[in-house]
Amino acid sequence: MVKIGNIELPEFPLLLAPMEDVSDPPFRRLCKTHGADMMYSEFISSEGLIRDAIKSRMKLDIFDYERPVGIQIFGGDEEAMALSSKIVSTVKPDLVDINFGCPVKKVVCKGAGAGVLKDVDLMVRLTKAVIRSTDLPVTVKTRLGWDDNSINIDEVAERLQDIGVQALTIHARTRAQMYKGHADWSHIARVKNNPRITMPIFGNGDIDSPEKALKYKNEYGIDGIMIGRAAIGYPWIFDEIKHYFKTGEHLPAPTVADRVEAARNHLVWSMEWKGERLGIVEMRRHYTNYFKGIHSFKEYKQKLVTTDEPENLFAIMKEIEQVYAGYEFV
Repeated sequence: MVKIGNIELPEFPLLLAPMEDVSDPPFRRLCKTHGADMMYSEFISSEGLIRDAIKSRMKLDIFDYERPVGIQIFGGDEEAMALSSKIVSTVKPDLVDINFGCPVKKVVCKGAGAGVLKDVDLMVRLTKAVIRSTDLPVTVKTRLGWDDNSINIDEVAERLQDIGVQALTIHARTRAQMYKGHADWSHIARVKNNPRITMPIFGNGDIDSPEKALKYKNEYGIDGIMIGRAAIGYPWIFDEIKHYFKTGEHLPAPTVADRVEAARNHLVWSMEWKGERLGIVEMRRHYTNYFKGIHSFKEYKQKLVTTDEPENLFAIMKEIEQVYAGYEFV
């Protein structure tokens, strides 16, 4: 069993990564249904929360069926991080997570996300500000360092644990790598094997199959795995990994009917949470992922992304299910 404060997770938990414009409540609900053990909100700007930005406030929505669930914040100002931590605490998530890993330029240029990797003293001050402002467990997600010449994750892990961080997720790339190149988990293993480190260490980066999940579990000794991009349009990844761990065998691949059901549920839940119009429009970015690998699908994709009425969308999905019944994915 893995513990973060009072949160009890299963042995070797699978976590859903916080992803901008992806990890909203409808998507999290799908992943929870398919085996995710803990999830996080999309990352939330501390300054946005303080300004009462509508989009930031919406990201605070959490539901009991998601638990345990964390809300992730980012920022480069101690006062703003402290105040946003207090705001987050009012909606009673299970933990507060700090993003020190986002490599996107608009975040880094504000001295936030992975930008903080260049100043570990600032990282410590920002984290202390959050910890002092909440009674919830505080965790951190970060990267190996700014670039290959400044990998500082060993120092970061020790200093964060020393001030009270209760779990650390490490994306096994530097900021300079963005999402490209090789994710080097040997650095995560070194942190985990440091006798000073007692908090849970979760690994993130490039896990896209049950075989790779088991290989990394055995090879690097981490406490759990966080999955991000591999779950987009494919929430079944969590069930598949768990089944493979237990049996050494693969679950049958999701059928077209399974994919239609997932897309339909995602659409329904999006409309319920965001309102009909916004739910329909923002769902359009997901259809390609749900139906990836189906040949000659362009016509149906075009219909899905241009149709505005829920009843017509459901009819299109029903037709997809019928037309591609028995379709075998290569």
